[in-house]
Amino acid sequence: MTGDRATRHVVVMGVSGAGKTTVAQGVAALTGLTFAEADEFHSAANVARMRAGVPLDDAARWPWLCSLADWMAARHREGVSTVLACSALKRSYRDVLRQGPPGVDFVHLTGPTEVIRERLARRSGHYMPVGLLDSQAATLESLCPEERGLVLDLRLSTDELITATVDQLGLPRHPTPSHP
Repeated sequence: MTGDRATRHVVVMGVSGAGKTTVAQGVAALTGLTFAEADEFHSAANVARMRAGVPLDDAARWPWLCSLADWMAARHREGVSTVLACSALKRSYRDVLRQGPPGVDFVHLTGPTEVIRERLARRSGHYMPVGLLDSQAATLESLCPEERGLVLDLRLSTDELITATVDQLGLPRHPTPSHP
């Protein structure tokens, strides 16, 4: 493939606990886009820092963001559309992601910090401690009007968030098999 085929690339963004992974996986299931979890691209050193409750600084994030952009660009060259669950907290981080494939759309899941804090407190098996939520919230820069994407209230049901993402971005739905 030369990358000439039209592809779509969506980044479901927001702070930890916003529901990025759940929504991105749902979008992938409904559309057939290839899913990736940005957390899986972090270096061992980054994961250790976060586990210890130490926020990542920009120097720690740049290589991670570049690897995500490279992953999306490689899928684009293969003619494969993607959906990525990634915090993408700052405009400058989203700018790095946009350097990968052409035409990245962002879906910002946002809502009250108290709701997110409750979700994080109930979550198990993830290295991101609740204590880093305030750091992420302070770092977060909302989508600018010139950035492609949409903002959704994370208090909507998962199904509503997935449907809104697919419909508002005009993503093609996977054909559903008919049952005799």
